[in-house]
Amino acid sequence: MTQIIAVIVLLCFVCVTLAVGIASTRRALTIDGFLLGGRNIGPWLSAFAYGTTYFSAVIFVGYSGMFGWTTGLGGIWIGVANALLGCLLAWLVLAKPTRRMTHALNARTIPELFAARYLSGGMKRYAAVVIFIFLVPYAAGVYKGLGSLFGSIFAGAPPNLCIAIVAILTAAYLVLGGYVATSMNDFIQGVIMLAGLAAMVAIFLARPEVGGIAGLVSGLSAIDPDLTDMFGGSKFRLLLPNILLTSFGVWGMPQMVHKYYAIKDGASIRIATIVSTLLAVIIGGGAYFIGSMSRLFLAAGEDGMPAVAGGYDGVIPAMLMKALSEGVFQNVVLGVILLLLLSASMSTLSSVVLSSSSAISIDLIQEIRPNIRPGRQLLLTRILCMLFIALSFVFATMNISFIVNLMSFSWGVVAGSFIGPFLWGLYGRWVSRAGAWAGLLSGVAVVGGALVCLSLSVGFEAAKAFAPQMGISAMAVSFVAVPAVSAFTKKYDRSHTDRLFGARPAGR
Repeated sequence: MTQIIAVIVLLCFVCVTLAVGIASTRRALTIDGFLLGGRNIGPWLSAFAYGTTYFSAVIFVGYSGMFGWTTGLGGIWIGVANALLGCLLAWLVLAKPTRRMTHALNARTIPELFAARYLSGGMKRYAAVVIFIFLVPYAAGVYKGLGSLFGSIFAGAPPNLCIAIVAILTAAYLVLGGYVATSMNDFIQGVIMLAGLAAMVAIFLARPEVGGIAGLVSGLSAIDPDLTDMFGGSKFRLLLPNILLTSFGVWGMPQMVHKYYAIKDGASIRIATIVSTLLAVIIGGGAYFIGSMSRLFLAAGEDGMPAVAGGYDGVIPAMLMKALSEGVFQNVVLGVILLLLLSASMSTLSSVVLSSSSAISIDLIQEIRPNIRPGRQLLLTRILCMLFIALSFVFATMNISFIVNLMSFSWGVVAGSFIGPFLWGLYGRWVSRAGAWAGLLSGVAVVGGALVCLSLSVGFEAAKAFAPQMGISAMAVSFVAVPAVSAFTKKYDRSHTDRLFGARPAGR
């Protein structure tokens, strides 16, 4: 019964998703339409696109299981911080100036923005290479955990089958409708994510293992008082790096800031700010709240890890199968939750792939062939979308060690490279080309340098555990290096800065 209902729900989802892709084709006939939806995306679509791109399946299967198990209720702070710092503050600080500057410079990607803002073709090429090297492996990481849940529902089925379904379906609607199809499907997927989360919270709280909020608190306190400490107790040092990395990292991630390029006007930004923040509170906070119940459902092994297949990645799938494997209604809910995880993966994957493919077709190939015709450029972008999805599928299923290791550092390297020159470039007339380069080089230099030093002292595997701290350090260095180097290096002519920020009054 579980498998039959899951198949029916999955087929309905596939039909709706493909229909959206087909209906959006007419709005993706130009390169600007394909990448930005004609810069005419409304507030609700923009907000849901931002929120669903932010929270991939990793949060539901990997992060919520890990932090729920280790920190209990304290893990909820990661979701709250993501909403307040990664959504609300990010939209308030970045959205309007990003939209204004990208319109003024006709920039469609973050490397194009750097090239026009800092008058540097080399900066454009460097940024494109960073995106390609680190975002394609990151896309593979988006698939994490889907195989374990799929295998739990469809006993005996190859786990990679679920990953293949996500890859094929995402490629189909992305290639057909570009950013418009992505935004519309993100909205649908966001609604599914909200419905699935609400169902999960209600059903888990009502289970006898939990016994409501009071039962949850008393049960966790009996296991370990730190699990009911809202700041994680002695585990706060584990929470803080992940709060900072996941909340501020999105400020420099191309697939996230891309949403500001495409929104249609200032009024839409105000609405999108509120909607995306509320969406993040519900999705992020809800996911970690569900993870906090895991200790009441699952036994711990001798090493303190959850005694389930897959370790932390198996926590949420094991909880779901224990709570929702009997009865037609529960099977339907399980089908909706399967769609929740598929939706979370597809929304993030489509945005990452769009950023990666445009980094090649717009930012690298156009530099080599500046006279490439728009039609060929659009075709190339579509082909690259399919290629990058195929590559991420291969990386995810073959478990190539080098690629897996890149996944661990991708967020920190990309955010650490871009956050300084991007943020300061939106506000500072005084930012120099040398200052921007200092910020851009920080991501690779700091993470790479720290990785080498730690690997030599404690070993590579142990060093990987410090990936969040490396990413935070890279972002901090990038943020400081841009103004510090700019203070002592040549500034841009006033004519250029007036073009970017508007003319200043005489005498200033």
